[in-house]
Amino acid sequence: MATPSALTETRPRRSLEPVLAHIRAHLSEPLRLESLAELCGLSVWRFATVFRERVGMSPYRYVNVLRVQHAQTLLSQGMPAARAASESGFYDQSHLSRRFKRLCGMTPGQYQSATQSTTSS
Repeated sequence: MATPSALTETRPRRSLEPVLAHIRAHLSEPLRLESLAELCGLSVWRFATVFRERVGMSPYRYVNVLRVQHAQTLLSQGMPAARAASESGFYDQSHLSRRFKRLCGMTPGQYQSATQSTTSS
């Protein structure tokens, strides 16, 4: 009888690249875990487990990190925070502010001020 690890090794590894590409392409839209799992042909639970193992964070956190990074780019270009929030997939400016502060340690306004002062110097 085969051991569980032997069974796992014989299964083909499903690529997460289609999911990662989909997330990047649809960052400003609502992204449902069920839809992402379907792209890989996995159950939601299995998808979340595989994603965490391969990417190092949950799908939810990954999406939030990408959205904050996108917002950082927009803010550094001088875009108002409310517009950067909507173009980055956040519900509103306060949603962006909460996630941004949690990940970056400062508010979007503070970030924008800091990047504006370094680019004008």
